[in-house]
Amino acid sequence: MKKRSILSLAAAVVTLTGVVLSHPLPPGEGAAKRRVRAFQSTETRQPVPVQNANSKVERGAYLVKIMACNDCHTPWKMGPQGPEPDMTRMLSGHPQDMVMPAVTRQKGPWEWVGAGTNTAFSGAWGVSFTANLTPDPETGLGKWTDETFIRALRTGRHEGQGRPILPPMPYPMYRNATDEDLRAVFAFLQSIPAIRNRVPQPIDPPESE
Repeated sequence: MKKRSILSLAAAVVTLTGVVLSHPLPPGEGAAKRRVRAFQSTETRQPVPVQNANSKVERGAYLVKIMACNDCHTPWKMGPQGPEPDMTRMLSGHPQDMVMPAVTRQKGPWEWVGAGTNTAFSGAWGVSFTANLTPDPETGLGKWTDETFIRALRTGRHEGQGRPILPPMPYPMYRNATDEDLRAVFAFLQSIPAIRNRVPQPIDPPESE
């Protein structure tokens, strides 16, 4: 073996020994096991993300399910077991081609009349139509941001600054959700198929006689 190779090998051994001895090790462990622990402690570990994109969307899907969003924002149809949400139109809101009857003056101080699709409701506030929550950019939430979504639910106003959000949307309850959960809901809504469906504007109640 050449002299230069011997010197290189010796230097490597000295370096290796220095690394091992520079990490205090608990007594009672075998030499091989202690060396493994020493080298493991010198490794650069990458931080583990608390939540990845998929888990955020999954969390949002779970919240949308337990918050009963499909009960009103997905048009209902008659199925084998009776009325059920039409999931081919999931969360697309009140169908744009469905004509509602003319609004009449309320017979009493309070009435509640819902469409057969469970997407339009008439009451003391007039007629409200459930919104298109899919990511269609023209008729849904495609141009919204998560901050816009959170602001709308916190304030009870369309896009957080427009007209009031009308019954039966239970925003007074949803506004108590954390920002993290509302962002998860929005992430899920942005992940579903976009459906082009232009929901009508609310109809004001008739003037009292």
